[in-house]
Amino acid sequence: MNVDEALKVFGLTTQLIEHELDQVEAGLGIDLGRGNKTVVIEEDHEYYPQIEQAFRDEAAAMAPHYEMFYSLEKTIRSLVAETLRAADGGSWWSGMRVPTKIKTDCDARRQKEIDTGNTPRSDDELDFATFGELGQIITSNWDVFGSLFRSAKAVERVMSNLNTLRGPIAHCSPLAEDEVLRLRLTVRDWSA
Repeated sequence: MNVDEALKVFGLTTQLIEHELDQVEAGLGIDLGRGNKTVVIEEDHEYYPQIEQAFRDEAAAMAPHYEMFYSLEKTIRSLVAETLRAADGGSWWSGMRVPTKIKTDCDARRQKEIDTGNTPRSDDELDFATFGELGQIITSNWDVFGSLFRSAKAVERVMSNLNTLRGPIAHCSPLAEDEVLRLRLTVRDWSA
């Protein structure tokens, strides 16, 4: 593992620890004086009087899981891009490293966003790849990624778990306690 990858793993581990400390503080009603409390600006809430407090509370409870998942997904995308760029230079996307179907599907998703008149989420083609497609890119380039991971099947399993966990997080559903644990374990599996 190179220094950049080690720093990313360290960052994700730190986020997990911070989240767990937040839960300890909330559960015990104590302040450990870590000084990292989220400041809620009350003016923001006056624009949303129609939103029930229960939904706001649920959103606050889900925020750390979203943050963890967002950070992990960005880390995985970055790892894929940096690893393939190191192997093939800046033309890795247009070369033979990415299966044609994935390129076509990513282009279609990007075009669909352009056609809506909204600003596309990114200029980077890889940002339009699904979790399943990211896993396919990794496993289809095992000659490059094999030194970073222990097993292609393990990568597929972790990516599949992440894809399943992504649904409730992305579609505003609370995670069951078992799924919160599964998310933490999957993040740890990815980082191992």
